[in-house]
Amino acid sequence: MAETAEKQWYVLHTYAGYENKVKTNLISRAQSMGMEDYIFDVIVPAKEHHEKTKDGKDKVEVINDFPGYVLVQMVMTDESWFVARNTPGVTGFVGSHGAGSKPAPLLPEEVDNILQSLGLNHRDHDTNFEVGESVKIVDGAFAQLIGKITAIDSEKMKLKVNINMFDRETSAELDFDQVDKL
Repeated sequence: MAETAEKQWYVLHTYAGYENKVKTNLISRAQSMGMEDYIFDVIVPAKEHHEKTKDGKDKVEVINDFPGYVLVQMVMTDESWFVARNTPGVTGFVGSHGAGSKPAPLLPEEVDNILQSLGLNHRDHDTNFEVGESVKIVDGAFAQLIGKITAIDSEKMKLKVNINMFDRETSAELDFDQVDKL
């Protein structure tokens, strides 16, 4: 195969109002067709909007940032492209020139901007951390410090990290996406 084995973000064009249905269908199809190693994440770019009603109650409305579009993180192969493209409600990929051509992925800075605006973190969480490994903290109160991993909770995607502060060991619980491997 001449395809790249790198997972990247693509944009699916859908019928307006069908974005959540497409997300559900695509996730279901990926599982039933054994494509979990090729189709990883599906996001409908939407935000919650809070508003007070006349009687003082809080009303929450979900507003779609990009009506008619769904983001999908996938490895582009003939099979994964076929599964995504033929999901009910999908009209095609954005960036595809038609005639069976594969689409262009989003640029990393485009993905960063979109996911940050949604309050989501785009960093990959499949990093294989090991107890005893040193990591650099890149986010939060301990940013820029180096720490050593003492415990890993893969299910919650949390790490316990010992940090040396003021000549004392301090333990901190951090999310996977708050650290980088050294």
